[in-house]
Amino acid sequence: MAQARDISDRIIEAVMAQKLPPGSRLGEQQLAILFDCSRTIVREALTRLAARGIVTVSARRGWYVVEHTPDEAREAFDARRVIETGLIRDMAPLDPAALKRLRNHIAREQAALRAQDVGLRSFLLGDFHVCLAECLGNGLLAETLRDLTARTTLIAMKYQSPEDAAQSCTEHTQIVDALAGGDTARAEALMVDHLRTWQARLRPPQDSDDLDQLREALSPVDPAARPLHTSSASRKPRPDGSIYLGEVL
Repeated sequence: MAQARDISDRIIEAVMAQKLPPGSRLGEQQLAILFDCSRTIVREALTRLAARGIVTVSARRGWYVVEHTPDEAREAFDARRVIETGLIRDMAPLDPAALKRLRNHIAREQAALRAQDVGLRSFLLGDFHVCLAECLGNGLLAETLRDLTARTTLIAMKYQSPEDAAQSCTEHTQIVDALAGGDTARAEALMVDHLRTWQARLRPPQDSDDLDQLREALSPVDPAARPLHTSSASRKPRPDGSIYLGEVL
């Protein structure tokens, strides 16, 4: 029987793999069936995730994956930048075992890229930052980063243009190379640039007019297909190139 920690860890993993997008509903009964446990254990897991900012609950919708606002997106990236650059700045020399672990992690990222495994690729690219914190010797901040990375993954899924995963992996390699060479100042600068690059790619969805949405949705699939009874005068395009729906129905 799964425990609350097992369930919460699996949900975090699914979020980081971009398998649970913002707004996904998490039914207690369904989760209890999937994990072969009681709804009490499921509720405990979801409550933990709510405290960590990954899920939320409402009287009408039940439990669901959070949908972050643009302000929350900015705050999450700012928090990551403070934590990760601080870890690098204050780090002790990287020991061979830690360096080997980081190199192995990047090798797995590269393998996932070659295999075009989007879920594994997304998870590993986010988990690199958790792995780095662990290799730098701070387990507490690694757990904090796990939550922040899950949040920024959700943010990217909603607001970010398609991510160039290969570029992200290359930047991870450059950070590790700098750490391996003992150049913490360069590693810190690279981490700042890395996080700012992906934050800058956030593109909050533009507010659109409901009439514009309806016009776009109901416009003819074939623009040449017009009702025979509609005169060419009544179908004269507007200045923006659209035709009033009532004129062609």
